[in-house]
Amino acid sequence: MEQVHPTRMELIKKNGQIKLAEQGRDLLRQKMDALIQEFFHIMISVSKSREELDIAAIAAQRSLCVAEAVDDLTALKSASFATKRALTLDIRGKNIMGVPVPLVERKTVTKSVLERGYSMIGTSGRIDETAERYETELDLIIGLAETETSLRRLGDEIQMNRRRVNALEQVLIPELKRQAKYIKIAIGEREREDLYRLKKVKKIIEQNAKKKKQTAASVAAA
Repeated sequence: MEQVHPTRMELIKKNGQIKLAEQGRDLLRQKMDALIQEFFHIMISVSKSREELDIAAIAAQRSLCVAEAVDDLTALKSASFATKRALTLDIRGKNIMGVPVPLVERKTVTKSVLERGYSMIGTSGRIDETAERYETELDLIIGLAETETSLRRLGDEIQMNRRRVNALEQVLIPELKRQAKYIKIAIGEREREDLYRLKKVKKIIEQNAKKKKQTAASVAAA
């Protein structure tokens, strides 16, 4: 046990620390409950987005296979090179219960046929469909990256809060209570010792007073 001074001031200090630690534990529990609710809310969104992404990926792959089987591969490769462009994302931050999470601001990746950059004369509708489906898939990937990052950061914060609550509940608060109990016992023992000494001193004083009376009575009788 940590060295503590068994005084009333120290007991008041320990009781204040216990109260403060319990308030901190309760606040962390409330925050963790709110984070868990938000976590499951986002997890539902992530699960739905993953399903949509799986469907979009299958559709895009199917369109590509059809285009490769029917169309001229040279035209397909030319169209793919013509549409290569940089994708700009504006990533900002927002807070969820004090947890920083990314917020991706983007324009949709999906483009019109004219915006893709390849010639409409040398390409077929199958190539257009393939491009459109892969653009849709990319849109879903970007959105999923945002929500999955938020989910991971919320999960990390929940774990950290759980460790803090456990540390307060299982280590700090019990230790403070043990110290407070030790101080109470020490003060009680000291008060009993003081009371015993006071009674002993009182008894001695009474005995001395009685002897003085007896001596005075003997002197008066003589």
